[in-house]
Amino acid sequence: MKLRSTETFWPLKSTMRYSYPSIDQDLNTEILIIGGGITGALIAYKLINEGKKVVLVDRRDICNGSTAASTALLQYEIDVPLHELIKLRGLECALDSYKNGKQAIFDLRTIIDTIKSDCHFEFKKSIYYCSFKKDIPFLKHEFKTRKQHGFDVSWLEGSDLKKMGLNAMAAIESNTAAVMDPYCLAHDLLHYCEQKGMQIFDRTNITSIHKQKTKLIAHTENRHLITADHIIHCSGYESTETLTEKVVDLKSTYVIASEALPEVPNSFKNAIFWDTGSPYFYFRITEDKRIIMGGGDEEFKDPKRRDKLLPKKEQMLLRQFQKKFPDINFKIDYSWAGTFGETQDGLPYFGKPNPDKNEHYVLGFGGNGITFSVLGMNSILDSINNKKNKDLEYYRFGR
Repeated sequence: MKLRSTETFWPLKSTMRYSYPSIDQDLNTEILIIGGGITGALIAYKLINEGKKVVLVDRRDICNGSTAASTALLQYEIDVPLHELIKLRGLECALDSYKNGKQAIFDLRTIIDTIKSDCHFEFKKSIYYCSFKKDIPFLKHEFKTRKQHGFDVSWLEGSDLKKMGLNAMAAIESNTAAVMDPYCLAHDLLHYCEQKGMQIFDRTNITSIHKQKTKLIAHTENRHLITADHIIHCSGYESTETLTEKVVDLKSTYVIASEALPEVPNSFKNAIFWDTGSPYFYFRITEDKRIIMGGGDEEFKDPKRRDKLLPKKEQMLLRQFQKKFPDINFKIDYSWAGTFGETQDGLPYFGKPNPDKNEHYVLGFGGNGITFSVLGMNSILDSINNKKNKDLEYYRFGR
C-alpha cells in the first residue's frame, strides 16, 4: 500500500538521522515489532525499558511511512466529539478516552525529556471552531458536555476569534494540546532503543506469519525467518493487509506547508486550530515558522487517484486558509497526500484479534494516532501477559 505521495516535510527537514541494515540471517527473539514509525518506536521504548529482547523491522526505510506524513497535532480531543462518543460507547469509555488522551500528551513530554529528543515539542491551546451559524448549537452542546465532566475549556465568541486573526463564528478553547516533529522523535526513540540492545532492520518485508507450537515464525521477502514468542503489529493503515476484521475506513488526505514566515503570526503563537466540518480542516505552526494546514479528505484510498488530485487540493486548501486567516500571507512551499483512516467510534484498536495467537496490534487510527499510540504503549505489557486492562477492553477487536 502506498501511504503517501511526493516528498513530505519532515524527512526533508530532518534528513535521515540514522540508518539501519536489512536482515541477512535467521533470528530468534522474544518480541518482534512490525512497523518502524512512531507507534513501533513507542512500543519498542516501553518493552526495551522492561528488559525485553526485541527485534523491529519495517518494509521501508525507518520512519518513512505514515509518520513522515503526519502533521503531529497532539490533542486529547478525539475525532468523535465527547457528547457523541458517550452515545456510541457509554459514559465511562468516552470520558476515559478523553482523559487518558490528555494524560498521554504529558506522558509523551516525559519520554521526550528522558531521551533528550530535540523534536521541538511545544504545548499549545486547541481552538475547535465552527464557520457557520447553524453549527453553533452543536458546538455549544459539546462545550457544555466537556464542562460538565470537568474539562478545562472556555467558550469563545466570533469577536474573540477575530482578535486572534481567525474568521469564524465561535469556538471551544482547550488548554491542553501540543505540537512536535514526529519524524525526529521516532528516530530518536529507535536510536535510544538500539543503544539499549534492540535490533532494527529496515527494507525488510514480512510476507507471512505462521504458528509453530508456542512460537510464531515470520517469513521475510528475502527468505529469512524471525522466530518470536510474540509479534506486535504497529503497521498502521497497512494492518488492513493482515487483519480479517474490517476496523477502519481508509481515505485520502491532503496537506500544504507554507514558506517560512518572517515571524510567527499572533494567531499561531499559542494555539492550534481545527474546525467542526466533516472532513475537518486543521492548522498549526512549526518551530521554523511554517504553517501546516491539512484536510480535504476524499472517500477513497487509490494512490493514483489521490495523487492526481494534489494540485487541485493545494489550491482548495490555500483558499480555505485565506478565508480563515485573511491577514496571513500563505505561500505554498510543500504539499503532500497520504492515506488516512477513521474507525466508526474514532477510537483505536489494541490487543489480540485471535486470543489463541500471540499476535498483538497497536493501531491508533484517526487524528489522534500519536496519543493513541502512547495509550497502546501503556497497555502492551498487559496484552503480552494476558492481564485485564481497561484500554484493552475499550479498544478490543470485535467490539
